[in-house]
Amino acid sequence: MCCALTILLLIGPRAAALVWSLLDQARWQVTFDNLLLPCLGILFLPWTLLAYVLVAPGGVGGLDWVWLVLAFLIDIGSFSGGYKNRERIPQVRA
Repeated sequence: MCCALTILLLIGPRAAALVWSLLDQARWQVTFDNLLLPCLGILFLPWTLLAYVLVAPGGVGGLDWVWLVLAFLIDIGSFSGGYKNRERIPQVRA
């Protein structure tokens, strides 16, 4: 169950971004001028990309920054992994 949840959390925002970009192309064209930034966003910062596409067409301001920072922290947290469980992995001793 844990592996399925992890896979869903890793692939879910990327799949949502791809589907959203195909279904609502006008919003994505207003948000981004070229294709490089959305591709990099899907690869490295998918939650931040989704939040930015949600708030950017009206202009980013006020509470929109809270959503962007929260999404960025979720992305950074997904890269960090679990430090707490490192004792469960047996150490290789030479």
